[in-house]
Formats: sequence, C-alpha cells, structure tokens
Amino acid sequence: MNIRNSHHPVELSGIFEKYGQDYLVQHRLCPVQHRAFKAILACRTAQLGGHLETCDQCGYKKPSYNSCRNRHCPKCQYIKQLQWVDKLKSRLPVTRYFHLVFTIPQTLHKTFYINQQLCYDLLFKAAAQALRKAGQNPAFLGAETGAVAVLHTWGQALTYHPHVHMIVPAGGLSADQNEWIPAGKKFFLPVKALSKIFRAILCRLIEEHVSNKTIRLPDDIGCFPDLKIKLYAKNWNVYCKKAMGGPHAVLHYLGRYTHRVAISNSRLIDMENGKIKFLWKDYSDSSSRSMKALQLKTLTLDACEFIQRFLFHILPLGFYKIRYYGLLAAANSKTKKEQCFILIGKQPPLSYLEGLNAMEIFREITGKDPSVCPKCKKGRLKLIELFEKYPSPL
Repeated sequence: MNIRNSHHPVELSGIFEKYGQDYLVQHRLCPVQHRAFKAILACRTAQLGGHLETCDQCGYKKPSYNSCRNRHCPKCQYIKQLQWVDKLKSRLPVTRYFHLVFTIPQTLHKTFYINQQLCYDLLFKAAAQALRKAGQNPAFLGAETGAVAVLHTWGQALTYHPHVHMIVPAGGLSADQNEWIPAGKKFFLPVKALSKIFRAILCRLIEEHVSNKTIRLPDDIGCFPDLKIKLYAKNWNVYCKKAMGGPHAVLHYLGRYTHRVAISNSRLIDMENGKIKFLWKDYSDSSSRSMKALQLKTLTLDACEFIQRFLFHILPLGFYKIRYYGLLAAANSKTKKEQCFILIGKQPPLSYLEGLNAMEIFREITGKDPSVCPKCKKGRLKLIELFEKYPSPL
C-alpha cells in the first residue's frame, strides 16, 4: 500500500487502490484513461516523490508528497481554480451575468461518446453560434455579447450527460460599437427560441460530419435522417438562470464549475464489501420546489461500476474544456472588450494572485502559514530531505 497524504476518510485514489486491479482485469483502458488512472492512484503518495520538513523548535517531522496535477484528480484542482478565477476577474466587464446551460438529448449520447473529441467541439460551437445569432436578433437583445463556456460530461450520479455551462454578460455591444445595450433584469433571451436555434445548428453540424465520414454513428442508428427524426421529435431545453450579481458573485459561482471533476472526495461516504456509497442530488425529484431545496441522497454502486462511470468522464488528451466567445474571446481583448469597459464606465479589479506560487496563494487565501509547525505552532518547518520518485507498478 502506498504511503499517502490524506484528508478525507474515503478518497477516489483509495477506491482505485482497493478495487482498481479488479476493474482492470475486466476492462481495458484507452491511453488517456490509463494515464489519469495512474496519476490519481499515485497522487500525493511516495511514488511521486516529495520532501521531508522538520520543525526548528520541537523537532516535529512532516513528510509531504507531490501532486499528480492531472486535471481529472479531485485533489489537484483547488489552487488552479483560485488562479483561474483571480485571472479572469481582471478581464470581465463589470456588469450582471446570466447562467445558461446547453444540454443534448439522450438520443445523442452514444454518438457523442464514440466521437468525443469532435462532438464536444461541435457542442461548444453550436452553443456559441446559437447565443450569437439570438443575441444579435433585433427582436431580442440586438447586440453582440460573449460567454465563458465550460464543458461537463457528467450528472450527479456519474451518468454520461454532456452539457456546456455558459456565463454570459447581461447585455452586449451595439453593431456600431458605440453603445452598451443592457438586458432586462430577469430576462436575457427567450429560451424556447434559443433552444430551437441550438438544436438546428448542432444537427446541421453533425449531419455535415456524418456526410464527410468524420463522425461515426452507433450501430443501432441506421443513418442520420433516422437520427434527425428522433432529435426533432422532442423539444430541446436550454436552461437560463436569472441574472446574478456582478463579477465577484459570478466568479465565485463559476469557480465551482470550471475545475470541478466528475466527483469530489467530499461526496464519498464509504467503500466496503465491494460497494461505493456517495452523496448526490436528484434533479428529477418532483417533491423539491427548487434546486436549492434539493436534499442530498445516498447512492450505492458496485466498485467496478463506480470506477467505470468515473472513467467515462476522462476528456480526450489536450482537449480544452474552458473556452471564450464573442466579446470575451482573446481576439477581442484589446478591442471590443476594452470598448465595453469604457461604455460601462467601470474597470475590472487587478489580479492579486498573479506571480505567486502555490504556497503563497494558499497563505493569501486561507490566512494560514503552511511553514508554521502544526504541532507546536511556534517553530518553522525547514526542508531536510528530498524523496525521489519510483516507478509505477501499473
């Protein structure tokens, strides 16, 4: 068993350690899944190396092991999230924001999973084009807007559920770029119209790639016309949450989405007798009047089923799950976005974490000094030894 730094009674790495070999006997991982599996299993263990510190007052010794830094690891995202949020706050127009969610129907799930890299790109593209087309319509907002978009592929029960979260400024830039046009306080764009536009664009994009044979349809779908009939048989629903506060509120909110992985260690309850028990929210629970009123439920899965569900959400290598569109795109950072700042009349705050290392960021955010001895609270921890990495057994 690996020596590891652990802060939760049950962790994803512990599940991999206890039941991973049983899973690997039954299943074959693709390269990117295997890389993530190995990284999470080794994270903050002696396998990745580390260092030993000792207190200069009481002699207490504290070993620390290196993080894997894999973006799917639940223990490696906090500092990255803080840095990203801090950097973005200095780039967002100081206005209100809406939260949109673009979701595909279950009919497309198989097609998306066997064509992940391309289909996830198309999901981003369709959502961005739908937003732009609806926003520029004079009957709606009549302005160019923008978005920060984040891809998630999971539901609360770790089921496969690809969707894109978008944070959109409550307004946009007029066609002549001389006016900031604000959206209503409770209304951004008509979601029914936005949903139909999104469906039409995504179906067109998929059809083009099926025709070009760059997207492979599942065996149980004969041809794209058959799939299209099913996709148009039901209404698609783009979710839109009412306007939130300014950038400070929206960034606190968005930070929970950007670097989130399929399941956090805080949701894991137990891993005994080949079963994994974890907390989840059932959004289909009709007894709850609102999302805020949803109660946490407990779900139990076989260990191998739990691991398989988690591995469904390992993204393709090099895939960017956070993207910027319209006014918030990098190409407009010195032009249209600067014009938005001028028209709104407010400049965003400066970044205060830029240039700081992980320890300095932790000290800045928590107010705690990681160099202070946790035992005597008086001495300072000093580095006395480095631990080398050792080869993975997998």
